[in-house]
Formats: sequence, C-alpha cells, structure tokens
Amino acid sequence: MRRFYYALLAEWACKAALSRWVTCGLACLLLVLGNAPVARATHIVGGEMDLQYLTGNTYQLTLNLYFDAVNGSPAALDGSLAAGIFDKATNRLVATVQLPLINDTFVKYSNPACAVGSLSTKALTYRNTVELPPDKFSSAQGYYASVERCCRNKTIGNIVAPENAAQTFYLEFPAVVRNGQAFRDSTPRVFPPLADYACLGEDFTYDFAGQDADGDSLVYDMVTPLNGHADSSNPNPGSNAPPAFYGAPYAEITWMPGRSAANQIPGSPALKIGPLTGRLTVRPSATGLFVFGVRCQEYRKGVKIGETRRDFQLQVLVCPKNTAPSLVLLPNPTGNTPYRAGRDTLRIVPGGPHCVRLRFTDPDPNSQLTLSLLPLGYTGPLPSFTTAITGMVHTAGQPDTLIASLCFSDCTDTQGKVGHLDVLVADNGCSLPKHDTVHVAFIGVPPPNGPPTLSSTAGPGLPLHVRPGQTLAFDLIATDPDGDPIQFTLGGSAGFAPDVLGATIAPQAQAGQVRRARFTWPVDCRAITSPAGQTQQLVFTASSTTPCGTRQLAPTLQIPVVVDYGNVPPVLTTTLPQPATPTDTVVIRLPLGQPYSATLTGTDANGDVLKMSAAGRGFDLAAAGMYFTTEARPAGQAGATFTWLPACDGVAVVNGKPMPLTVTFQLQEVTCRPQPQARSVRFEVLNPDTAAFTPPNIILPTGHNLANQVFTMSTLPADFCDNRFAGIKIFSRWGRLVYESGDRNFRWTGENMAGVYYYLLTFTTGRRYKGWVEVVQ
Repeated sequence: MRRFYYALLAEWACKAALSRWVTCGLACLLLVLGNAPVARATHIVGGEMDLQYLTGNTYQLTLNLYFDAVNGSPAALDGSLAAGIFDKATNRLVATVQLPLINDTFVKYSNPACAVGSLSTKALTYRNTVELPPDKFSSAQGYYASVERCCRNKTIGNIVAPENAAQTFYLEFPAVVRNGQAFRDSTPRVFPPLADYACLGEDFTYDFAGQDADGDSLVYDMVTPLNGHADSSNPNPGSNAPPAFYGAPYAEITWMPGRSAANQIPGSPALKIGPLTGRLTVRPSATGLFVFGVRCQEYRKGVKIGETRRDFQLQVLVCPKNTAPSLVLLPNPTGNTPYRAGRDTLRIVPGGPHCVRLRFTDPDPNSQLTLSLLPLGYTGPLPSFTTAITGMVHTAGQPDTLIASLCFSDCTDTQGKVGHLDVLVADNGCSLPKHDTVHVAFIGVPPPNGPPTLSSTAGPGLPLHVRPGQTLAFDLIATDPDGDPIQFTLGGSAGFAPDVLGATIAPQAQAGQVRRARFTWPVDCRAITSPAGQTQQLVFTASSTTPCGTRQLAPTLQIPVVVDYGNVPPVLTTTLPQPATPTDTVVIRLPLGQPYSATLTGTDANGDVLKMSAAGRGFDLAAAGMYFTTEARPAGQAGATFTWLPACDGVAVVNGKPMPLTVTFQLQEVTCRPQPQARSVRFEVLNPDTAAFTPPNIILPTGHNLANQVFTMSTLPADFCDNRFAGIKIFSRWGRLVYESGDRNFRWTGENMAGVYYYLLTFTTGRRYKGWVEVVQ
C-alpha cells in the first residue's frame, strides 16, 4: 500500500513537471500507465441522502455522492441517478425518483496548505422533488429510499475486493400522516464532507455531525457500510431499462480480517464517533485508505422516526512530526502566576481588572499560531483579544513566545453562575492543526443599574373626563437614576387602543436623568363607548436601555379616563306656520308682488355648534327669488331669516296655473350623533283667474241701452305672467270669420249683422275660451 502511495506521488510529480518531461522519461510514462484506472471505474468515496419537506405533499430528495477525483474515471460521473422508495414493512417498491446532477464541486481541505496529491474529492449533488400523498405514504413502520452504485476505490485496505464493492445510499423516513394528522419531517442533513487525511500515530478529530430542521434529537453510531446488489458487472442498476430497484435487506461489505463495525480503522484508540456530538476521533496505527460507516438516527419525543447512513473513507499518511503548541493564561495583568484550570475562577466585577494575559508558543520551527475562543454553554458577550492573536515563532526576527491580552466586557453577566469557555491556540501543522486549550471558569457581574420611574401631571382629579371635540393633554415625566436613554410607550385597557384613536406621545430631549413627553389626545366621535361613560385606562410605560443592552422597565402608569357624551335635540322656533304634526307640510298662499318673510331661531342645551339651512325641493332658492340669510351666533344658538317677493321670474306656470314651491328648513347640530330638526313649507302663488268671468251673450247695436250696444269683455281674465290675452275671433254660424282683434279691450258693434255668432278667445299659454253671442237689430 505504501508503495502505491509513493507511486501516486511520483505520478503527480511527473504531471506537474511537464516542462521537464524528457528528464522524467519512460519511467514516468510507465508509472502513469501502470496506475491508470481500470474499466470498472472505481470512484466512490462515500455519501448520504436526505429528504426535506417543502410544502403541501412536496418534498425534496437529495443524494450527496463524494467522488475520487484522483483515481475515479470521468466515465463514472453519472448525469443522473435513480432512487427507489420502499415500504419498510413489506419492502414493496412504492415510487421511483430520477435525481439529476445539479452540482459538481471540489471539497476543500481544512488547511489548504496541507493538501497532498493523493487525496482530492469532488462533491456531486443529485436532487429532485417528490410527491408523498397521505393516501399512499401512511404505513405505520415508515419508508426507506435507496440508491445503489458500484464501485468503491480499489485502493481501500480494510474491506475485501473493494474494486467490486458497491455502496447503497440508504435513508429511512416516517409516514406523512400519523393519528389522522399530517406528520411533517425533514431528515438530518448538511453533514460536513471529509477532505482531510489523518497522520500515522497522531490524534485525528473531525466534526461529522448533521443538522435537523425540525429540532429532532440525533444519535450517532458506527455501522458496517451497505454493499447492496450492485457489483462491477451491474454497477448502476437504476440505469437499466427498465430500471432494476432492489429492496432490503441489503448485503453489507466484507471486512478484512481483524476489522469490524467497532474496529473499522486500525488504531489505538480505534475510530469512534460521539453519540451526541457526531465528532470522529481516531489515532491511526497503520497507513492506507480505509472506508467507514456512520449511522445517524433521528428521534422525536423519545421515539425513533428515521435514520440516515453515511459512508466515507479516510486516508492515513506518514506526516512530518508536529508538536502541539502550548498556552499559559496569566490572570494577573502584571504577574506571572499561571491560571489553574479546574481550581481558579476569574471574577469580572465593576472596578476590578477585566483583562488577562496569554502567553503561547510552539517548539516547532516556523509555526504559525492562532488564538480562538470556544464558549461552553455561555451565551453572553465573549471577551476579545486586544493585541495580536496570530504570529510566527522560531523565525528570524520573531520572538519565541507570543503575548496577547484577553479582555472581558464590562457587560459580562453570568447571572450569578459560573461561565465557561475554552481559550485555544492552534498551529498550522498537517493534516490538521494541533491545539492547546485552557479551560476558563469565570463569574461576571455587570455594573449596577436601576430602573426608571414614571409619573404624570394628569392628577389629582381622577378619572379624567373629556367630551368629543375637546383635547386631553398632560405631561409624562420619566427619571432614570443612571441617566440611561428613556423610551415611552402608550397602550390601553382591554379593547381600548388610544393610539388608534389619535392619541400620541411626543418625547422631548432627555436632560440628564429626566425625560419628559407630551401626551395629546384630540378626542373625537370614535372615542364614545357603548354604553357611554365607561371608564377606560390609559396605560403608559417607560423603559431605559443600559450600556450593556439590558432593558429596564418602570412600573406601569395607568390613568383612568371617561369620555362623556349625551345629546338633547336642538329646538327650532320660527314664525313659519306651525304644522299639525312635525312631519306635515304647511301651505302658504301669496299673490304676485306681495313680499313674505319669516325668522328661524335654534337653541341647543348641550351647547353644540348649530347650523341652519334651507333647500328647495327640485329648484334653486335664488333662482326663484327666495333668500335665506343666516346669522353669526355663539355655540348653542343659531338664527336665520327667509324672504320672498313672488314674481313671474320665479314662478313656473303650467296651463296658466302657477306651480307650488316647497322649501325645507333644517336646524343641524355639529355633534357625534346629531338629531336634526326640520320644517317643510309649500308656497303657492294665487292665480288671478279665480275672479268671475261672465262674458255677455247678446248685443243690441241699435238699442237704447248703451251697455249692450257693442260686444266687449270687461271681465276678461287678467294677464298673469306668461299667460296673456292673444286675441278674439268671431265666426258666423257657417264658420265665416266676421271679426278679429288682438286687443283685450276690443269692441265689436255687429251693425247690420243680426243673428247668432260664435267667438274664440285665446291666450299665449294656449288656454282658450269659446262661446256665442246674438246680435239683435
């Protein structure tokens, strides 16, 4: 195996020196050809699967496959892989999912400077969505997904025939419904890939833990990797047509003699994983390439709901000797007495020292050292390094021992308990840095800080009474003994939100320990409660923020307030006629040219602002010659005058008759729940047509009665606005026109025309009068 490792180094050295290819010559060429990958395309480093809930019945299935970029053949890089989903109780195939390749990247070393040519890994990500409907995935024992692929690296030294050994990527998950309810689960994921190698005889540790989106408990153990049904003759069953999907049980790989699930990599101690931390540890006792298997079991409320299996490989090399660095903590800023872990406790108190010195070094030449902190159950502010935390030792011009200062914040607060953190120094050795750690116990007490107090100028007469239309205002006074910045907040009792009703707090600038704010509430109709007069609470709080970010609260200040509201209807008095009932319309009849006026007065017992108005029903007051003039009076009073001079310009005449005009007078109060008072009046203009109209029906042209000698009409209806006399026509009994005149004072003598005649009187509005008259000679 070691010869193979050196052969690979020689191969890469040759490839890196193409410009010197002639020097390398035939030996290099033969070496490259002798180590070329075989047709079986061994390439699998390891990998795992995960299933993540998205939405509805949709999940996302991901396969992470780690590919040997040194020994793997490019022909073995699949564009997609097929996964089968099986019922765990019966091993029945339930669904298949094609997983296309979506990502292809190299895995980085923890320390890139430690990279070796024999170890280069690619991370291949295959992913697709899958539907898991409840009617199809409700089996109580759950389900598993699997992908089978061959083959593993032929250089693996702890299993039999690795070039013919496959990997079954395996994942268990629960049913999507439990006890009739949807049961959502995202399996563990984000397992760190392993790009580093281990050194012979040196402790190797690596974080191999996953994460769970649901917060389920994860437990890790070592297991034998699964081989399954794939082999070098059928390396990818899922690519067959039709695909060949095999259910459990899956055959395991075969360990070399002396190897087992509990002793997968030769070492003292052997490879193991922290059951709760997922941290790998091993001190290898042999070089080579070794595969290992890890299982991550998922528990919810103490019940196992799934598991994920993960295979990987670890290369063990002979590394240059690397001695761990050393770290000494000196709690006294000027002394040289070291801190004793497990016996001493640092005390970070107001007025006391907050800084300690750190002295760190490394016996190895050219060591680059770095300091870091690791909190252990402590969630407060971490101390900071105030001087250099990195440096080279044992180099020309550089000191052998580096000094740094570690200072705790004034706000360090362990709540009366002992906090713990590790101070670490790490070198830049390979394959992984070596550390020295000082475990520090400390108690932190922040500076004392008192809460603010809160008062107001609203008292002493409580509860406060206010009516809609008024503004409630007073000052808030908050005092913080430490002068910390103060903030005010406003709230209310249950169902009462003064800020929504327009109340505001306007803080003023803080002067030392005191900050004032002005509370203002323009009370409007929204503040009326039901029933009216309920007592509500204005709730004020004041808080201050300490320099350490702690929020201090003053005792809550509550101020009771009552919104008073009651409304008596306003009273309307007027010289207009009184109706029989409030809803009746009174009638006022007037001749043309006769002026009319009325006064209206309003009073309100509540002192509300009153408004008086008048409106014509279907007509404009001013166009009809009507005038309504209001008077300026104090709140609770109103006055107005109505005047009208009936004239033809403002009266509509239909068929010679004037149309009535209806006016509504209203007294309106400006309040939250108004009760208006109204009076309706119908104005009618007297029609002069009402006078008796009795035209004569006989004339005596030669008689001695002068009154009947001519035909005239002294009682003709008077002209009224647009209704005027247009003319008269007199006809013989045979329809012959014998007389015509447009003068309303016409005079027809009828001389020498004895007999009966017929007349037609017309007016400009189309009105007509017909009759007869007899001429007696």
